[in-house]
Amino acid sequence: MEILIAFGSALWLGILTSISPCPLATNIAAVSFLSKKIAHPALVFLSGLAYTLGRMISYAVLGWVIISSLLSVPQVAQFLQKYSGKALGPLLIITGLILLEVITLRLPGVGLSQKHHNKLAEAGAPGAFLLGLIFALAFCPVSAALFFGSLIPLALNSKAGTLLPFMYGVGTGLPVLLFAVAIALGVTSISHWFNKITKLEFYTRRVTGVIFILVGLYYTGIYILRLF
Repeated sequence: MEILIAFGSALWLGILTSISPCPLATNIAAVSFLSKKIAHPALVFLSGLAYTLGRMISYAVLGWVIISSLLSVPQVAQFLQKYSGKALGPLLIITGLILLEVITLRLPGVGLSQKHHNKLAEAGAPGAFLLGLIFALAFCPVSAALFFGSLIPLALNSKAGTLLPFMYGVGTGLPVLLFAVAIALGVTSISHWFNKITKLEFYTRRVTGVIFILVGLYYTGIYILRLF
């Protein structure tokens, strides 16, 4: 049950990341741009799938490398085993405050020139795959908070460990894949659905932020203040 809860949490964090305004706008723009370079609907879907897989693999590999690196050093592993419980509460509280936009972050972006963007788009599925790999690393404040502030600590404290970044990657890919299917089928009301998902994300992010703060306070009470 603990592992299932961890998998579900990682999947939800990935979905929430993907429907956040910055990643969502980037994903729709990328898939729409790819569709303009390809005439056949099946190839549009294939490129959208490749782009989605690129994002998923980028998140999964990055998370796996971070977690494996931290756990492979005995001193770091011992430090995490001793203090990760105490650090989890404050981390969740800070992440919740970022999700609620009480705390704002400014992060350097990862971008491509229009020339390289066009070359990748015209390269078909392999180019779309590389585009997904690169765009996944363009962390926005919300996605950075969810990935580094929630997923990594969750993985370090879970028996599932290095499998959780993969589940997170799957979660980030699902909404993108749905938009790729919609564009391939010629759905013309993408902007309408974009607005609906943006409104949904507004509420789900805040509910998640409040839950993170409450859970963070609980862990802080257990491991730091010894209240429970």
